[in-house]
Amino acid sequence: MASIDDARRLIGLDCGLATLSTIRSDGSVQLTVVNAGIVEHPVHGRPVAGLVARGGTHKIDHLRACPRAALLWRAGWAWVALEGTAELCGPDDPMAGIDTTDMRLLFRTIALASGMGEDDWIEYDRLVAAERRTAVVITPERIYQNP
Repeated sequence: MASIDDARRLIGLDCGLATLSTIRSDGSVQLTVVNAGIVEHPVHGRPVAGLVARGGTHKIDHLRACPRAALLWRAGWAWVALEGTAELCGPDDPMAGIDTTDMRLLFRTIALASGMGEDDWIEYDRLVAAERRTAVVITPERIYQNP
């Protein structure tokens, strides 16, 4: 059985690149490539997968309708998959207990955990606001890997 630490090890090997799976309204699966990392949940503090998505994207629409999601990180032939329930946190998706300062820090924490080193946090914060980005945190229910 794989663990969240197995995912952490792979994240740094390929810039946090992962494949995100969401469910469309017709029940089919949509795949997209994202940068994702492992962070502490902003409310309860347990480890979760996190990514940041531009506002208005299909993946966000899908997660609003059906919060089931899967992430797959890979490096060479090694891979770790994480499946679970997604929660959204952003200007269009407020999360109970998270204020605007907490939200800004969550976006930054996810960026760092996903391998996206930032040189200019002020510009990053501006882009997050301008693009109405949403933080997605996925609480793992199943984690598995290629041995």
